[in-house]
Amino acid sequence: MRVTDLGVYGDALRSDPHTVYARLRERGPVHRVRWPLPDACHETWLVVGYEQARAALADPRLVKDTGKIGFTFLDEDLIGRYLLVTDPPQHTRLRGLVTRAFTARRVAALEPRIREITDRLLDEMLPRGRADLIDALAYPLPITVISELLGVPELDRARFRELSNEVVGSVRPAGEYDAFVELGGYLRELIEDKRCAGPGDDLLSELIRTTAEDGDRLSADELRGMAYVLLIAGHETTVNLIGNGVLALLTHPGQLADLRADPSLLDGAVEEILRWEGPVENATYRYASEPLEIAGTAIGQGDAVMIGLTAADRDGARYPEPDRFDIRRDNRGHLAFGHGVHFCLGAPLARLESRTALRALLERAPDLALDGPHGEWLPGTLMRGVRTLPVRW
Repeated sequence: MRVTDLGVYGDALRSDPHTVYARLRERGPVHRVRWPLPDACHETWLVVGYEQARAALADPRLVKDTGKIGFTFLDEDLIGRYLLVTDPPQHTRLRGLVTRAFTARRVAALEPRIREITDRLLDEMLPRGRADLIDALAYPLPITVISELLGVPELDRARFRELSNEVVGSVRPAGEYDAFVELGGYLRELIEDKRCAGPGDDLLSELIRTTAEDGDRLSADELRGMAYVLLIAGHETTVNLIGNGVLALLTHPGQLADLRADPSLLDGAVEEILRWEGPVENATYRYASEPLEIAGTAIGQGDAVMIGLTAADRDGARYPEPDRFDIRRDNRGHLAFGHGVHFCLGAPLARLESRTALRALLERAPDLALDGPHGEWLPGTLMRGVRTLPVRW
């Protein structure tokens, strides 16, 4: 069995993974790879073809619950059981309970507040003439929205950002573990404070109160796990979506000019950003609960499988000229938010925030341009985004 050592690509694996994945796709849609990164299994299967990735995301034989194959990860031990590490029927139960509180109506009702926060951030940013867009807009907008939605105190948000960065892309050997310990303790205290304070109008308080028709409720551990996944996924994804979107538009001036001339193209532009440079590079690990095949490749029971969302969405067999950024493209079916039962719960909120931010930024900063090279791409195999994005106007 051939194992591809991705370490041979050096910095290109971070700066331009699309070329790496394209070379893999030339050899086939499924590969045994060795990752040179601290947050990745030493060896795993990697799916880089679109059709194979879409099928794998919906294959019930590829499970998230590692208890089914005899082990657990530290996040499950320290945070508790949550959506990303469960399978049906447990996942169905958890998702059903959270969707009773985190409804489409609740997300839609946030639009005026999202516009208000965006305008305030731009009021602070624009008089300066230049800024790091990540620090000035892409990060504070979604962290403010999700924190207000869940009822996280404003004073805690700076520390939460630090912990979140460690969880999704730590470069220190003990950084991820330490972050999980502190984050787990913080969420436990936050939930207990809300229980003691009585009913509130935030989402976390609603989750505490939520009861299914049969009387089922989220346990304390499940509440902590739900708060964790909503906080992390509720802002990390959107930070990268906004940052990647602005970077894509500023490096494709023709597309930017078309969008400025016809704002009705904004929805399509957001979807093309998601396809072309989505905020999540790879789906979290799945594990083969039994021997199976993907595109004729034998996967052993217990083997780890990583499904490349970025790789799949640049597959030329699904999207002609996949490396071309085109806001008018038919990009339906992209996998940026996953597929199947684990499709991202927060996708509507991420889309709403990114549309609002891009619309306001382009309207209020007509001369927006890059102000030097962007920062390094985030480490790890999970998130795809830049640490800094200097802009001027």
